[in-house]
Amino acid sequence: MKKVEVNSTVTVNYTGKLQDGSVFDSSLNEGREPLTAVLGQGNLIPGFERGLIDMVEGETKTISIPFLEAYGERKDELVAQVPKERVPEEVEVGQMLQTMTQQGPMNVIVKEVNEDNVVLDANHPLAGKDLIFDLELISVE
Repeated sequence: MKKVEVNSTVTVNYTGKLQDGSVFDSSLNEGREPLTAVLGQGNLIPGFERGLIDMVEGETKTISIPFLEAYGERKDELVAQVPKERVPEEVEVGQMLQTMTQQGPMNVIVKEVNEDNVVLDANHPLAGKDLIFDLELISVE
């Protein structure tokens, strides 16, 4: 059986969970498809790729990924307070917005809304969190 290596094209079912067991993403949800990707292209988080290396078709396993091999640590400098008039009028806590930066568009999450200002967080929602993935390798090429 062929093993997964760097530059392999893999198709995998996955369920991503936090340390408390709550599921944040799964290819097994209704309407979803298994993930297909070429390893070594930088399209997957490093710990996810490493977890797939040496797997064979049909194999299942659970991997733990420390936050530094996932979405990194939270960065305080990615949290900003902006005047309320610079965001849409009906903005609510938890809503995702898109802002333009010198590097292009960036997604931000509304963390707080008060009378004059809105606190926006550009950290990835999973930054600073250790992740657990249940993997099922469907195919490797």
